[in-house]
Amino acid sequence: MGIKGLKISMIVSISFDTEAMPRLNPQQREQAIGRLHAGQPARVIANDFNCNVRTIERLRVRYNATNSTNDRPRCGRPQVTTARQNRLMVRQHLRNRFTRATETARQTVGTHQRPISADTVRRRLVASNLRCYRPARGPVLTPRHRQERLQWALQRQNWRNQQWRNVIFSDESRYCISTADGRTRLWRRRGERYDDNCMMERNAWGGPSIMVWGGIGLNVKLGPVIFQNLGPGRGNGVTAARYIDQVLRPHVVPHFARHQNKTFQQDNARAHTARATRDFLQQNNVNVMNWPALSPDLNPIEHLWDEIQRRLNEEQPSPTTAAELSVAFQRVWAHIPMAFINRLVNSMYILVINGSGIKASTCCGFALLRHSI
Repeated sequence: MGIKGLKISMIVSISFDTEAMPRLNPQQREQAIGRLHAGQPARVIANDFNCNVRTIERLRVRYNATNSTNDRPRCGRPQVTTARQNRLMVRQHLRNRFTRATETARQTVGTHQRPISADTVRRRLVASNLRCYRPARGPVLTPRHRQERLQWALQRQNWRNQQWRNVIFSDESRYCISTADGRTRLWRRRGERYDDNCMMERNAWGGPSIMVWGGIGLNVKLGPVIFQNLGPGRGNGVTAARYIDQVLRPHVVPHFARHQNKTFQQDNARAHTARATRDFLQQNNVNVMNWPALSPDLNPIEHLWDEIQRRLNEEQPSPTTAAELSVAFQRVWAHIPMAFINRLVNSMYILVINGSGIKASTCCGFALLRHSI
């Protein structure tokens, strides 16, 4: 082996044998400063703490300058993007809320012509108080639909809780044996995606289902009605005849005969707007509220359907047939507390006044609904 090779081997062996000196913890730093104030030499203190004498000297200088033994704040690794690029990324995602972080990363070149990652974009957005959420879903509204929603809100912008408490909100909903809302998670290792115990089976179109109707008001629960396959028409869908015979005649009309000052709310489904339905309600003196088309987000009973679905998902054992689902639905409906119903009814005042996040001082005081303007 030559001299040059011998030197390299000695350097490598020395580098592996040498251990880095430990850092002084806060308690040791305070002790070192106290011993320095007592007049002990820095070399003696360094030998006792097994550190370099320059460490003690630097600690003395830092303490004299800052009156503290803590480390000075460090700037850290410099960012790969400039402040101007950070503002541009935030502005771009505010203009188009659906822009992906990966797309922004591809379009942005960092300092020294270095590419940036999608995680860098996400960190810049989080620093500007922007977080990634699932979008709120709403129907596709035409200009006519928007105008109708606007007029509906204008007519009721001055309503208070007293007026809303005289309204009976109603709706239909379908419940299936098998549901997949995308919220279910599981724990698995990489490569186990298609293992039998990691698969969630579900029937096509949700499997057996039931169609239900319900109505709510202040201290009022009407129904529930589980539609039966009676009369003309196939399946358990809602027709005008079934709606009159199974809902209006046994539930709605008797209630409004006892409370004539109330208003009945229903959406614009075909069974609700059929001539037979309108004539039946008019003959029985049921005051019906006009309702803008494609506006399920205005109906507080939608939150009740969601609550019932969450409780049905927790049923053990889970229903496997339509009959079992009907029994479970009626049991869950009976256990919904009236305080929850009243809270939904009392929320209508806030929904109309401030439903889309616009304060009452703007937009004539009602905030037209997230999709209306």
